[in-house]
Amino acid sequence: MSEFNNRVAAQRDILRVVNRQKWDEELFGLASGAIDRWRNANQLNEGSELLILVRRAADKLFFLANKSQEQITEEYRLLSSEVSSLIEQIGRAALTCKSPA
Repeated sequence: MSEFNNRVAAQRDILRVVNRQKWDEELFGLASGAIDRWRNANQLNEGSELLILVRRAADKLFFLANKSQEQITEEYRLLSSEVSSLIEQIGRAALTCKSPA
């Protein structure tokens, strides 16, 4: 259960960090459709560092979701650490990303 809680907490952290910035539309989730909607609504360039980092974190969290019912492996621990690092990078990128709002 703790892996699930950690994963949900990481998702919330990402949304909180991204949405600190004033956007025309907030990021409501980390599913690809939600990210695409957010990108379109806010006219973000596909090559935006923030967008790339958010997608990378979403991919890693999706992988962790599929691994969470298996025995915790070193790969799982490494990915968890990478997600934490990505949250920090997202925070920095969000500060420098110009929002249209």
